[in-house]
Amino acid sequence: MMEKYAWKAQIKEGSLSEYCKRHDEIWPEMVTVLKAAGIKNYTIWNVGNDLFGYYECEHGMAYATKVQSESPVVKKWDEYMKDILIMPMDPITKAQPLLKKVFELD
Repeated sequence: MMEKYAWKAQIKEGSLSEYCKRHDEIWPEMVTVLKAAGIKNYTIWNVGNDLFGYYECEHGMAYATKVQSESPVVKKWDEYMKDILIMPMDPITKAQPLLKKVFELD
């Protein structure tokens, strides 16, 4: 069974078009890391400056988090995005804080 992961963040004021551009031009090596982490069905939405991301973890969240936290590509991507993104990271996992699921309809 795939585990589900959801996160939230904010785009700095006036940076939505740049955020979208960077994702339209996502680095192939970043896609490779996400796939190696077992991440599937990754989608990001926005409303105003708020972002909501969702993905499924084929090998579980712990594995996906480990692969991403150990990747120099992810570290480089995070550095690349920090000028336009406000995203607090969990101090233990070094990933976006997991949102608590309150409802699911299958």
